[in-house]
Amino acid sequence: MTNPIIERTLFMIFVLAALVGIVILQIHLSKKENKWMGLALPIVIFAISLLAVAGMAAYVEHSATTQLEYIDGDWVTTTIPGGGNREAIPGAIAGVIYTFLLMNIPTVILLVIYKAARNKKSQQREIEKMSMQDLE
Repeated sequence: MTNPIIERTLFMIFVLAALVGIVILQIHLSKKENKWMGLALPIVIFAISLLAVAGMAAYVEHSATTQLEYIDGDWVTTTIPGGGNREAIPGAIAGVIYTFLLMNIPTVILLVIYKAARNKKSQQREIEKMSMQDLE
């Protein structure tokens, strides 16, 4: 019999270690001479966000109306087949946009890490060039 607190703690440690590993990998890849190496992780995360949005579009019910009612102190959802709820389209679009933005937060973070690492590398190159010119 396992303790749920220990399981949650171990899970959180695993997630934290994975996130730290991803950040370290991104820093390492961003420092490579080939600029595309540092863009690999952000491109993968961006592609995953596009798949999530495409998945949402694939599973939207186009031929049913969903109705939410408060009955006897409980919220009840009723689906009416063939209703074609046009009022739900703006909500679905907002949900797709929200999902896209939320899924791309890691993309933005990885791109910021990439830009910072590349700027630092470029500054180091400039310092090396200046020191070489001073030696001449």
